[in-house]
Amino acid sequence: MHGAGTELAKLRLPCCVLATVIPATIFLSAFLLFLVQPIIAKLILPQFGGGVAVWATCLVFFQLALLLGYAYAHQVVKRDRTGRLRRLHIGLLLLSLLVLPIIPGEASVLSPTAGPSAQIVVLLLVTIGLPFALLATTSPLLQAWLAREGTRRDPYRLFVVSNLASLFALVTYPWLIEPWLGTTTQARVWSTLYAMYVALATAVAVTHGRRAHAQTAQASGAALGMAAAISVPRAIGMPRTLGWIALAALASYELVAVTNHLTQNVPSMPMMWVLPLGVYLLTFTLCFDGDRWYRPAAFRAATLVAVLSMCWMLYDLDLVHRFVPQAGVFVAGLFVVCMFCHGELARDRPPPLQLTQFYLCVAGGGALGGALVGLGAPALLPGYFEVEIGLVLVTLAVLWRSLRRSIAWLVAGSAATVCAAATAAYRIDGSTDEVLSMSRNFYGVVRVRERGDAGDPSTHERTLVHGSILHGQQYLSGDARRRPTSYYVESSGIGRVLRALGERPLDVGVVGLGTGTIAAYGKPGDRYHFFEIDPAVVAVAQRYFTFLSDSEASVQVHVGDGRLLLQRTEPLRFDVLAVDAFSGDSIPVHLLTREAIALYLQRLKPGGVVALHVSNRYLDLRPVVGRIAADMGLQSAYVEDEIQEHDGPEKSSSDWILLAREGDVLAQPLIRGATRGLPNARPKRAWTDDYSNIAQVMALTRPVAN
Repeated sequence: MHGAGTELAKLRLPCCVLATVIPATIFLSAFLLFLVQPIIAKLILPQFGGGVAVWATCLVFFQLALLLGYAYAHQVVKRDRTGRLRRLHIGLLLLSLLVLPIIPGEASVLSPTAGPSAQIVVLLLVTIGLPFALLATTSPLLQAWLAREGTRRDPYRLFVVSNLASLFALVTYPWLIEPWLGTTTQARVWSTLYAMYVALATAVAVTHGRRAHAQTAQASGAALGMAAAISVPRAIGMPRTLGWIALAALASYELVAVTNHLTQNVPSMPMMWVLPLGVYLLTFTLCFDGDRWYRPAAFRAATLVAVLSMCWMLYDLDLVHRFVPQAGVFVAGLFVVCMFCHGELARDRPPPLQLTQFYLCVAGGGALGGALVGLGAPALLPGYFEVEIGLVLVTLAVLWRSLRRSIAWLVAGSAATVCAAATAAYRIDGSTDEVLSMSRNFYGVVRVRERGDAGDPSTHERTLVHGSILHGQQYLSGDARRRPTSYYVESSGIGRVLRALGERPLDVGVVGLGTGTIAAYGKPGDRYHFFEIDPAVVAVAQRYFTFLSDSEASVQVHVGDGRLLLQRTEPLRFDVLAVDAFSGDSIPVHLLTREAIALYLQRLKPGGVVALHVSNRYLDLRPVVGRIAADMGLQSAYVEDEIQEHDGPEKSSSDWILLAREGDVLAQPLIRGATRGLPNARPKRAWTDDYSNIAQVMALTRPVAN
């Protein structure tokens, strides 16, 4: 122990160097703290179906870990009189090196009875729990040490350094890191930088310990007199503490709620994660940089205007599915709301000697707000109503902070509250109208609607809606209920391939159940296997729709992630393997990589076909499939089935890409006559389990096919 202490003592830094190293350490810690979030979330995304709830759960974990780090820093500053806790901190820093590199294991090692959210939390805890918590302690701990040493520098300015570093990490990830490095490489580079951080943080801790010891040894009457001249901060009352927590919780609530709203119909991906989070951090940076950025009256008014703008985006049905206006208004609205919340926090911050208590309250509020959306909403709300509820809470917060202002503020705040509440009531009523069943779990919201006249077979129907996207449709009359509808009509890609091969008994695999419409093509002797990750979808398909029970084929439904189940059901071989696993309005990325396509091909019989459903409002996935097919030497056929004037309401437009090792099956007249060319533009790199880049294929207007 004496030898180790001697070695650590050598890490002491001169004062002039320390003035540079402390900001550098804070910058590096904050950079790593926020860089690891999209890295680790992307690494575990495929294990949990690729849905938006993965990022929401990760955010809750990060906020809880941040709270733990801040609580630890507060206790170290408050109770460490002998240096024992400082030495413990150094030991934890060195111990955290043992978990490197931060490459998570398989979620299957966890209890199979645990829900996905619990599995994610445990997986993150084992993988990055200790490093993340230690990174979180850095900024408040070093700021408090500076404040205790009586430096004239404002420690809160280092909070700005921390937020700038966090913002830099979030900006660079989707544009400079994700497009060039695979996720495993990202994790290894991060681990190397973390080791550098541990060296810097250890040197700072050792140096501070020596300086603190020297200051204690030199204590004298003069020093005591100087200390007496320093004003002792007043105790922080409970109302003020609760106010800090409430403002931080509201900003965090809005962050997670807006992120969920924006990623309902596009894949859960780093670019859409970091945009709201970057806005959130930018407001922290501006508000704590100085008073010049936040003007209370102006931002109270702007907050009410932002709430009304977001209400309009939720009310106008023509704008609900237009991604660019939605993203623009909600991201701008998030900025204004967070400026209001963080600006009020900055105005009410305590003296530097109490900053760890302040940061602890802010972190606690952040964890509370994130948990309300990430964990509480799926358990308590039957639908995605947290955005609407959040807008009401924001207007109430403006009223609260305007209680001592003029009557005009109370009138404006009350009017905005009424508008927000009316919008929430309108949205909830619209979501529950004509609904037979509605449930929400980790994978999203599933609704069954029944419409039309029971006496008119041409109008009486049931539909399955997942989030805001149609996932199946069935007419309820005796003859019509057995007819394939929506994306699976006979003219669709899957309809054509099943009819082209239908002269013989078929083994068909389908990743993604929906209402089970594809089973309508089943005939005696056929065997259909459906793979569905969401148990709620299975329950709905079996209870409210009859495609599965009416099918003349033998039908089995397997519950779990389609790709993982295909890996485990090795004896199964298919004539047709359809990948129709939607997440909102998109195929989860891990089902569309080179390794995934290779697995699908392994599960085919000779002459078999892989059918990929790539219909999407916001992403053009055709070039991705085209690149993989070209790299693997596969034959492809793109079937674009648009709605024609003579088509009935049972048909939905669909895009299917058929892949096969041999071209004979795709040359059959039913398929060849509907085949179009894939777009020429293709990604420079094929998507793999280690590399994917959604930004490459985001498109407001689809490129024209050849």
